[in-house]
Amino acid sequence: MTAHTATRAGDTMTDKTRTLARHIPTAARVLLGLGFFASGVFGLLTVLGVVAMPQPPTPPPENTAAFMGGMMKSGYLFPLIKITETVVGVLLLSNRFVPLALTIIAPVIVNILAFHAFLAPSGIVPGLVLCALEIYLAWAYRDAFRPMLAPRAKASTP
Repeated sequence: MTAHTATRAGDTMTDKTRTLARHIPTAARVLLGLGFFASGVFGLLTVLGVVAMPQPPTPPPENTAAFMGGMMKSGYLFPLIKITETVVGVLLLSNRFVPLALTIIAPVIVNILAFHAFLAPSGIVPGLVLCALEIYLAWAYRDAFRPMLAPRAKASTP
């Protein structure tokens, strides 16, 4: 009876671990989705003039201000990025087309990291968190990416 109890206790612990592990991709997906949805909506509200652009307590370095100013003055780049972030956030939060959403947002994450690595290193931590979530989710959904990574692919014929 003791051996049976020990086995059941071990199984229970394994079941709890499996249950927790099963929810980690969902938590990562929701966190990434919330981050991009919030950032995208706030950015769109800023572009539309509903919300004022927050001003940092100290003026940003010249190259950082030039980069941000260029994105804003282009007339399309900043809104395009914010629309992309909002749509990806909605897709991730709704658990629809997750691999597609991860693919679409990957260049944005790379640019966030590059921006902070080269222009504003003090703010790199959120970018690293987004990158870690993206990499984890790409791994969790790796089966969906496998066909995309084939060295040779055949075109579909009608």
